[in-house]
Amino acid sequence: MAATAPASASTPTPAPPAAAPAQSSTAAPATPAGNAPPPTAAPPPPATPVPPPAAPLSAALSGPFPGGRVVRLHPVVLASIVDSFERRNEGAARVIGTLLGTVDKHSVEVTNCFSVPHNESEDEVAVDMEFAKNMYELHKKVSPSEIILGCAPMGVPGKTMGVMFTPLTVKYVYYDTERIGVDLIMKTCFSPNRVIGLSSDLQQVGSASARIQDTLTMVLQYAEDVLSGKVAADNTVGRFLMDLINQVPKISPEDFETMLNSNINDLLMVTYLANLTQSQIALNEKLLSL
Repeated sequence: MAATAPASASTPTPAPPAAAPAQSSTAAPATPAGNAPPPTAAPPPPATPVPPPAAPLSAALSGPFPGGRVVRLHPVVLASIVDSFERRNEGAARVIGTLLGTVDKHSVEVTNCFSVPHNESEDEVAVDMEFAKNMYELHKKVSPSEIILGCAPMGVPGKTMGVMFTPLTVKYVYYDTERIGVDLIMKTCFSPNRVIGLSSDLQQVGSASARIQDTLTMVLQYAEDVLSGKVAADNTVGRFLMDLINQVPKISPEDFETMLNSNINDLLMVTYLANLTQSQIALNEKLLSL
């Protein structure tokens, strides 16, 4: 699914409205110097209505997309594109596919995709539309809310239609379940063989606590530097820190420690019972197979 960046087309600037015609002054006929009547002002011609200035094009297309929409791209789409490119046919320079997702008033959310077989030569590209149609019909049975995403059609109804390529703002977003996979992929960057094993729940809690502690240390150091005058105060950062502090419930350290230990004990008890149940099921299968 090769992303083709459209060439930026120059947008014609609307011409300014024509100015109202200047009122021509009417000169009185010349008379002898001694008998000149008092000058009379010529009646002004009727005022020509001036059309209101046209709204600039930037007001009609506010933001990078009509209505200020942005594209919210999920990491599973990027992983699918990379996987399709790695599995492409021998000699193929690119892959082509279909993006699926949802559209609302503020954003276009790309949540899934699938590749479509194609054959290309020097002057044309042939896409298997029947395969794409069947894949979309099967996908709708699993995710009926997702639709095909693409360029906006434009033209006269009933006549030749075209598409308009519009530059968009892309933001990468993820669900909580996707965050786990993204963090795991990021860890492989620091592994020599690009392989890393899954960590246990307790290890994940420990790593998350270590990250929070490092972040709090950084925030405290920043606050001390601002108070001592080493760093200039930033109102935006201050508002973020105030929102963060207001979200933390007011609880004494003793009560927090008691609550944390109680939750950990409950988690350990559930884990122990799950492992015990699994061992009992495995032992029962062994006894039945004898």
